[in-house]
Amino acid sequence: MTDGHHPPFPLLFPADTPGLGDVRDALARADDVDGFGTDIAATLSWAGSIARPSSLAATWELLAAVAARDVTAARVLEPHLDALAILDEAAASEIPLDLDTHGCWGVFAAEGPGVRLEARQADGTWTLHGTKPWCSLAADLDRALITAWIDDERRQLFAIDLRDPAVTPRSGPWHARGLDRVVSAPIDVDGARAVAVGDAGWYLRRPGFAHGGVGVAACWWGAALPLRVALADAARGTRADQLSRVHLGRADTALWAARTVLVETAAVFRAGGTASEGLRAARARTVIADAVETTIAEAAHALGPLPLVADEAHARRVADLQVYVRQHHAERDLARIGGDIANGGGAW
Repeated sequence: MTDGHHPPFPLLFPADTPGLGDVRDALARADDVDGFGTDIAATLSWAGSIARPSSLAATWELLAAVAARDVTAARVLEPHLDALAILDEAAASEIPLDLDTHGCWGVFAAEGPGVRLEARQADGTWTLHGTKPWCSLAADLDRALITAWIDDERRQLFAIDLRDPAVTPRSGPWHARGLDRVVSAPIDVDGARAVAVGDAGWYLRRPGFAHGGVGVAACWWGAALPLRVALADAARGTRADQLSRVHLGRADTALWAARTVLVETAAVFRAGGTASEGLRAARARTVIADAVETTIAEAAHALGPLPLVADEAHARRVADLQVYVRQHHAERDLARIGGDIANGGGAW
């Protein structure tokens, strides 16, 4: 672990939560990886060996615990587990799939201006054509689930082999200072064979879409925990004053509230799908993102510039987390929440 110690385990859920034994095994194997989070090939090899935990709670526990160890490692693991969950959800929906699921997976569903990935079908075979932006680690992964346009208005999910010669990952632009090893650049696709996963729109309609979004937030939350530890160390130091305790208290309260939201959200999702799962996920992500940004700010104010320039693990964690949490769309996500409520949704 890059930060020098492991947080208490479990972080989120009771010790008797189904699947936590598998989480312990995955973390033990992570501790044996040289260059965990810094050596992308070694980290991908580890992530590709991780099976999907047997419960949603265990999945979020694993993501949070890995992020507490290393932010980049969590950024590698999260889409792999999300892809496995999507494939399991497709199988449970009796969607026929003929896929080799070995190796490490990504999920590429972002869109960008000026580029477009299209799917074409001929003689029962789908092929992909065009450019897809924001394909994290495409040059290093084995396979991916990827959305493509099947006409002017509809997108569909497909599985592709990223090692297909018809897939060309770009090396940039990627000038990141945080998550600098997780290159998220476009891929160019020229007729790669693809397997449809569900029909048009299934990817966004399925209940697991909301679950996956909160899984990303569990990574953000876990990644912020070592900053709370640094604040606690400063608050008990010989130079501690009331202000150092204020900074700690503000970060601790925010992270505690976010943890409560994660636990409650897992319980609601476990109880069964509801029409408001998307809204609940958006609320949870917003609470957690706010808590993480509060913690980053409190650590900066309390600790000053020294750890940002003299402590490699701390500086890398802050830089990585600042990039990662920007997957939250801030005020735009709040506007969507407000729109849902204004349109008659939003029951608590």
